[in-house]
Amino acid sequence: MQGCEVTFKLSYMLDVRRLMVLHAVVTSGSVTAAAANLGYTPSAVSQQVAALEKQAGIPLLERVGRGVRPTEAGRALTEHAAVIDRQLAEAETELADLRAGRTGRLAIGYFATAGATLMAPALARFREEHPGVRVDLTMTDPDDPLPEVMRGRADLAIVVRPRDRLHEGVHLVHLLDDPYRAVLPKGHRLAAKRVLDLADLAGEPWVGSERPGPCLDAVLEGCAAAGFTPTFVVESDDYATAQGFVAAGLGVSLIPDLGLANRHPGVVVRRVRGPEPVRSIHAAVRETSLGRPALDGLLTALRDASAR
Repeated sequence: MQGCEVTFKLSYMLDVRRLMVLHAVVTSGSVTAAAANLGYTPSAVSQQVAALEKQAGIPLLERVGRGVRPTEAGRALTEHAAVIDRQLAEAETELADLRAGRTGRLAIGYFATAGATLMAPALARFREEHPGVRVDLTMTDPDDPLPEVMRGRADLAIVVRPRDRLHEGVHLVHLLDDPYRAVLPKGHRLAAKRVLDLADLAGEPWVGSERPGPCLDAVLEGCAAAGFTPTFVVESDDYATAQGFVAAGLGVSLIPDLGLANRHPGVVVRRVRGPEPVRSIHAAVRETSLGRPALDGLLTALRDASAR
């Protein structure tokens, strides 16, 4: 225990800059040569070595002719200085790589329907441009990742923008608007229409496709604007399951376009108007993280994937 305490005190006392000066003197063989290499005066180098010897409490150099050589203590500190010098160089290289976006780690949260359409192509491009950056992906609900971004546990999250909450310190980047479509069983009386008025579905039994949150809010607000409240006879928070219920004739549903990549053969899909419910999809990042090259690169890839 006492040895650990002595080591700690010694490491606390020694000045890294003075260690580097000692290293320069020993490797060059003289104070004059070290001063030339460091851009100091010989007097300044001598003062730094003297101050280090005072800290160490033992001589570090001895004169040999016109030059100097290290004492046993000087050799020991010079070896440590070499290690520190290498570690500092490695740290500078690592910081430069992080600043340039060549290395690092990004924690990303996304929800299922944004995965194949947005995240997959964006991530493929990002890995080509930033092969040294590790990306950790976690699938979440559309609105759940916001607290994770706020707390710094996620660097970016794909979210449906909540309409009634502002999150201090979180910056939302708009990616796309995902309109809802009417999903009807084949043979339904409205299936012949190419575009439906949302009010046409007022008297129908409904199959729920969303759990409470910003996605369901978009549906309920659209229906309220059309003058009715939907009557849900079956609840589902999975788009494929909701389509199955609709195909079985249990009701109609509204499902966002991104959720209809795999359509059930027993349903028809129609546009709606008056109004057309839309969920607004954003990338959420901390304001303090903006400007990080790797994160900015992923945002650019997501914007381009959204545009396509």
